[in-house]
Amino acid sequence: MTANPIQPTIPLDGQGKQHGFLRLPYSRNDSAWGSVMIPITVIANGEGPVALLTGGNHGDEYEGPIALQQLAWEIDPADVTGRIIIVPYMNYPAFRAGARVSPIDQVNLNRAFPGRPDGTVSQKIAHYFNDVLVPMADVVLDYHSGGKTLDFLPYAAAHYLDDKRQQAACVDAVKAFGAPYSMMMLEIDSVGMFDTAVESQGKVFVTTELGGGGTATARSAEIAIRGARNLLRHSGILAGGVEPAEGAQMLDMPGGDCFHFASRDGLMHPLADLGDQVKAGQPIARIWPPDRTGIEPVDVLANRDGVIAARHFPGLVQSGDCLAVIAVFHAGEA
Repeated sequence: MTANPIQPTIPLDGQGKQHGFLRLPYSRNDSAWGSVMIPITVIANGEGPVALLTGGNHGDEYEGPIALQQLAWEIDPADVTGRIIIVPYMNYPAFRAGARVSPIDQVNLNRAFPGRPDGTVSQKIAHYFNDVLVPMADVVLDYHSGGKTLDFLPYAAAHYLDDKRQQAACVDAVKAFGAPYSMMMLEIDSVGMFDTAVESQGKVFVTTELGGGGTATARSAEIAIRGARNLLRHSGILAGGVEPAEGAQMLDMPGGDCFHFASRDGLMHPLADLGDQVKAGQPIARIWPPDRTGIEPVDVLANRDGVIAARHFPGLVQSGDCLAVIAVFHAGEA
């Protein structure tokens, strides 16, 4: 079997705090024996649970990288019981390009799992996380936000799982994260996702959507930082108590009808904003023709009652773009 070529420049099982890289050989026109250098920090103190914290799975989502840079800098090993593995820029080539997918191979890392040790750069990164880092961890936090094309209510999320004990542990971790919203999340394209790879290994997994538009705000960054601290405290890895979010609400995405898609190209006219409650049949967006006046617009109607949890961010849309996601307030135990 082909071995993964990625090598850490620091020992993953060492004690104390160490900063280094995951070095992936990558021969290219401007560097014959070059490498992709993915920053990594390991903070460890004695025996205990292991947390893997990742950001930059998509390179245009910034709350995770900000939070993980802060944690890698500030956490004192003396406050740790166990081990924290921090990778702020998981898809490093995409992060440096400010792009959702890698500019090297045009692969979406979050659809490349379990990866291949002899594949493209993104597939090698996916394989290393899937086969080396995830098996070391008890709990995994993978930050996301909307990137350049979506904007979200700030939430941490768990998925519905066949193993209800695992699902319950994930939900408890999501609530401990303490985002303003918690979500039981449906993925419309789960094949190849990091989420699926982690959950299939039986780990406690938390993901997020903390804003969007290809930037971060002071508020979204603070949610990300506080949430990671909370999760580490909840897991018994970091000293201190969990700081719950006041007035946090539980949402649910129970079916495919939560997602609303554009059926034509054009200029998007929002008719409902993030956090607005809407009724089934209510117009939530209008698409005007991009090339002429005097043509009737196309209205996008809400498929169900609920709250606008995500919206398309750029003003221009293409047929097939996701325009909005409507979630519902969670009625019972997850």
